[in-house]
Amino acid sequence: MINNAKKHLIAMPLYIEKKNGKKIHINLNNYRNWHYQTSNNIKKSYQEIALRKIPKLKNTLIEIRFTLYRGDNRRCDRSNILSIHEKFFCDALTKHGFIPDDADKFIRSTSYHSGGVDKGNGRVEIEITILK
Repeated sequence: MINNAKKHLIAMPLYIEKKNGKKIHINLNNYRNWHYQTSNNIKKSYQEIALRKIPKLKNTLIEIRFTLYRGDNRRCDRSNILSIHEKFFCDALTKHGFIPDDADKFIRSTSYHSGGVDKGNGRVEIEITILK
């Protein structure tokens, strides 16, 4: 990592709330069972939230760190949750022109981390480091 790299921190929810108030948790187990229209709608909702938070990037090289903060003490599979956040977030970066592609040419690396428990405030913190 470069010492003078610029960092941006974005907090994303662990779930998307539907109009009827139902919470749909973003994780691999749910993702693989969603109907394609449901999956597309959840991805759009996720991207709308992310777009309000993503810093200005343009054809730059970045690293992305995903940190899971659980909202309670229940056991969970970190990669089950963070893999879908990575998919949706990187697709948002590409779809909305922040980077031309989510290939290695623009995203040098991604990593998954545990942030522990933050009771009642479960989230995924996404740290973007601009390398050049």
